[in-house]
Amino acid sequence: MRPGEVYGLRWESVLLNGSGGLLQVAEGKSKVARRILPMIPDVYRMLKARHKAQGKPAEGWVFPSTAVCGHLEQGTAKTQHSAAIEKANAETVKKNHDLEKAGRKPLPLPLKAFEPYVMRHTALTRMAPLCDPFTLARIAGHSSITITQRYCHPQADAVEAAFSKFGNRPEVVTDGGHQSKQLSSNSETEQRVSDSAA
Repeated sequence: MRPGEVYGLRWESVLLNGSGGLLQVAEGKSKVARRILPMIPDVYRMLKARHKAQGKPAEGWVFPSTAVCGHLEQGTAKTQHSAAIEKANAETVKKNHDLEKAGRKPLPLPLKAFEPYVMRHTALTRMAPLCDPFTLARIAGHSSITITQRYCHPQADAVEAAFSKFGNRPEVVTDGGHQSKQLSSNSETEQRVSDSAA
């Protein structure tokens, strides 16, 4: 999900059942941005715990705040993220002092802030090899497959895997993507391909 889609999530759009759940993106940049997505287990557990902590509401913001809009906003998230990074770095400095005293290797510093959007990019890039680009576009809520192509980075092994999955198929596509009847022999197949090419 886009960060803005997460910040504006409402409990009415969250389905939590006994073992999984669904998220409905009710509003978006375009018509295709409105979609329903299954939850991965980590998201399900986090939302289940948050739902319980908020008193199991049937409606309202999942991430409420005192902002005028009533929910967490991008600027608030960036501020909170920067504060968390600063705190983590301060704790690491303290740990490094103790590690150096003990003659051990210090932890790397500093942690750097990153845009929350990086998590969306990472998820889509990791998901790209697991599905076709059209499915990925649907998941991402992209209005154009061209946008989705940014996340698809086929490697040589992916090309080899595609050919190995393809195997020896007896069907021949001859008419704009429609399959012809299954052919009985290779010579008959070659003849039909030759005829249709002419």
